[in-house]
Amino acid sequence: MKKSDRYLKIVEWSEEDRCYVGTCPGLMFGGVHGDDETEVYKQLCQVVDEWIHVIEEDGEPLPESTVGKEYSGKFVLRVGNELHKQLAIEALREGDSLNSYCVRLLRENPPRYRNHKRSSKQGNTL
Repeated sequence: MKKSDRYLKIVEWSEEDRCYVGTCPGLMFGGVHGDDETEVYKQLCQVVDEWIHVIEEDGEPLPESTVGKEYSGKFVLRVGNELHKQLAIEALREGDSLNSYCVRLLRENPPRYRNHKRSSKQGNTL
C-alpha cells in the first residue's frame, strides 16, 4: 500500500468551473481540474504523491489518514449565543429537541464544500 492510499481523493463535476475538479481534503488545499474525469483522477493521484514527498522532505509529519476513518456521530459546534437562541426557539416551535431539529436541518440542506477557482490553464493544480 502506498502512503497516498491513506487519503481520500474526490473527483466531481463543478458547474461553476464547468470541468471536473479533483481534491484531497485533509492533506492539501486546492487540487487539479480538467475535462476528462479519469485524467483528473490520474493527475490528482500524482499530485498527492508529490505533496506527500514534499511534506516528508520538509521533515513534517503526514496528516492523519482520511480513508477508513470512523466517526462517533457527535461533534461540538459553536454557533454563538444569538444563533443558539434562534435554533432553540425554532426547535420548540416544531416540537423537537434542539439536537433533532439541527440534524433535520442538516439532512434537508446537506453541506457542500466549495471548489476553488480553477486557474486559466487546464490540468494545472489549483
